[in-house]
Amino acid sequence: MAGKTPEIRILYEDNHLLAVEKPVNVLSQSDSTGDADMLSLLKEYIRVKYGKPGDVYLGLVHRLDRPVGGVMVFARTSKAASRLSEQIRRREFKKTYMAVVHGSFSSGTGTLRHWLKKDEAENTVRVVSAETEGAKEAVLDYYVLGSRDGVSLVKIDLHTGRSHQIRVQFSQEGHALFGDQKYGRGLNKAGQQIALWSLAIELLHPTLKQPLELKCTPPNIFPWSLF
Repeated sequence: MAGKTPEIRILYEDNHLLAVEKPVNVLSQSDSTGDADMLSLLKEYIRVKYGKPGDVYLGLVHRLDRPVGGVMVFARTSKAASRLSEQIRRREFKKTYMAVVHGSFSSGTGTLRHWLKKDEAENTVRVVSAETEGAKEAVLDYYVLGSRDGVSLVKIDLHTGRSHQIRVQFSQEGHALFGDQKYGRGLNKAGQQIALWSLAIELLHPTLKQPLELKCTPPNIFPWSLF
């Protein structure tokens, strides 16, 4: 992207969709820090590339936590945004992640199901009972791809999109994510990058009605390079 840092890799682009590889440590949308965010960077990219005057429309249909990199999809029209949001609501917008977590597993696959509640003031999420007011069910499937040096590589199919879901659920099970400073204190060192990556998104194109899979792999750096 001309004149902008960080460089953002475009994975797919047409009149209705824009899919990119979100760099780690970039916000999904602006917040009080004033730091660079994906929504603003990509609006500027569209404005410059297509010579569009004024404010550019770009719909944020899902988010990634700031430290997480990988596939992210935006809507270039309000019609696309509405149809993608409906797919998300119906759980037809399939999100697959990869993570490096602490410890090893007794089984090569499993399902995690918890009830989570977010503390908005602290920006933290905790596991609570199903009867807790404001609790939301969180479900994911995981597949262990390998284990070495005290950590494991897992692929995750996310069935619900709760805030910090993957991080909280694996921490609850004793497998905090490598580098997670918030939910893996005592296991991770300050300054380590969280090893969580948005590997793939599968959706139905909002106007062509055709299946579309968007994918990008984690960088070949530690701890991903262990596998």
